[in-house]
Amino acid sequence: MLENGMIVDGKYKILNKIGRGGMSTVYLAMNERANRQWAIKEIQKKGNRYYRTMREELLAETDILKRLDHPNLPKIADVLEYKDIFLIVMDYIEGRPLSLTLQEQGAQSQEVVVAWAKQLCDVLEYLHSRKPPIIYRDMKPANIMLRPDGRVMLIDFGTAREYKEEHVEDTICLGTVGYAAPEQFGGNGQTDARTDIFCLGRTLYHLLTGHNPCMPPYEIYPIRHWNPQLSSGLEEIIWKCVQNDPQERYQSCAELLYALEHYREFDVECKRQQQKKWRIFVCSAVCTLAFAAGAVGFRCAEEKTVRNSYERVMKEASSSVTREKQIANYRKAIALNPRKADAYELLLEKVFLTDDNFSQEEAAMMLEILQQRGMNKKDYLSVLESEQNAYGKVAFRIGIAYFYYYEGEGNKQLSGRWFVDAAKSETLEEHQRMRAKMLGKIAGYYAQLNRNDRAGDSKVTYREYWEDLTELTKGNIVAIDNEKTALVMYQELVYQIGQNADKFYAEGVKREEMSEQLEKVKERLRTDLTIQNRGAQKKIEKKKEELVKNISWAEEEVKTICTIRNR
Repeated sequence: MLENGMIVDGKYKILNKIGRGGMSTVYLAMNERANRQWAIKEIQKKGNRYYRTMREELLAETDILKRLDHPNLPKIADVLEYKDIFLIVMDYIEGRPLSLTLQEQGAQSQEVVVAWAKQLCDVLEYLHSRKPPIIYRDMKPANIMLRPDGRVMLIDFGTAREYKEEHVEDTICLGTVGYAAPEQFGGNGQTDARTDIFCLGRTLYHLLTGHNPCMPPYEIYPIRHWNPQLSSGLEEIIWKCVQNDPQERYQSCAELLYALEHYREFDVECKRQQQKKWRIFVCSAVCTLAFAAGAVGFRCAEEKTVRNSYERVMKEASSSVTREKQIANYRKAIALNPRKADAYELLLEKVFLTDDNFSQEEAAMMLEILQQRGMNKKDYLSVLESEQNAYGKVAFRIGIAYFYYYEGEGNKQLSGRWFVDAAKSETLEEHQRMRAKMLGKIAGYYAQLNRNDRAGDSKVTYREYWEDLTELTKGNIVAIDNEKTALVMYQELVYQIGQNADKFYAEGVKREEMSEQLEKVKERLRTDLTIQNRGAQKKIEKKKEELVKNISWAEEEVKTICTIRNR
């Protein structure tokens, strides 16, 4: 059994246990050299009478996942088998399962559910378009992870199968009762794309109504039976998904996606409103002239009131004694004026990052605030994006929070989109735009490098990566930004040289070039990192020591690789 602090396969350090199933345990692990977290699923052989069956299912699952490349699917890094245990190393998905969201919050808003549904349609359509098609068969809230950036990830491929044209029905009937389609239990032909559409329909039903189809009364009702405020168009779409006869469902996820994108057009209310529009037109025209003059005065008064209220709430937030009160006041200020950057920035700096840790819960709360809708029905993120001055500042701060502080370690990939947006801002200070650009490039490579496109070709070459890495570390980064940024950039360069020396060398990067860059980093540590910020002296000295050790390791890797290649 794995334990905290253990090193697996010489590179994965076990941090803590994050999940447990009937016959497996999942751990959070860190590849410290790469500064990247992974999830490791452990299956014990000893005393597990189902081990052989489970092993075959897991090998099938990993075989499927290794061949897939989609932003809403996890990646498999390693499959390790020892004497007593079987380990699968896969992407660690930051976030929480939608089953937990339902448990804590109940039914979700239809706008949010439709946004999730569109992503799920896209990933299912991708699976169904493989050759042969892959049928997922176990769509349910527990198998959907919601990331802090709003993206949903489809996990657990233990029941997925490849569609076989020559088969009359599935060899093994698998799925979760309540969500599974009738054909998953045998006697109705083999499962296909329409099976996943049924499971997705049942899942959306649960998310929209809060009523679990696995629990009494078991029977599925139209969603407006539970909540009359829900869209009648959306009700019609879900009802079609969950028909027992596959012929009566949507025949592809592309067809379902189109319906979801136009669900408002199906609304009965929408049709009625079209008929009413013409009736109220004349009255509206007359009233408009009458109200126009008064509206200007009311608008000015309203803006003054909002401005005064915003400033008052911000003062209350800064003087709040408890963390809960601070959060409540900053949220109130954002609701009063979502176009201003101050409340977002101070919520991050004065509340979330005071302990140098941007937790999953805090990231989820920040995302939830940005997705909240105001009186004009627009979410706060959209409103903020319309104010480029404010948005650039907020995007930069959120990027910093993810890159340096997420879960105490930082997460480069989650910071990427925020730095890309911040780098485009014309109102940020020059050094901030430079910093956003540099850190955004690193985040982008973590997402792109080694990921193959659908044709199997690499999206980026290691020569290109080398040129960008060396460009990013030119000049005195401490003078441009600060010590922390400099150490992050140097650490990234050193680690990538040590980790990918063979790939760089294969694409024309000479041993002398790699050695020269490592020497430059040594020189920068001696000349540039004088540590002006005495409060951070101990932390920076520790990071310098770690970096010096990594330089020695990278030098040995370069020497070994180049010696082998030249034989």
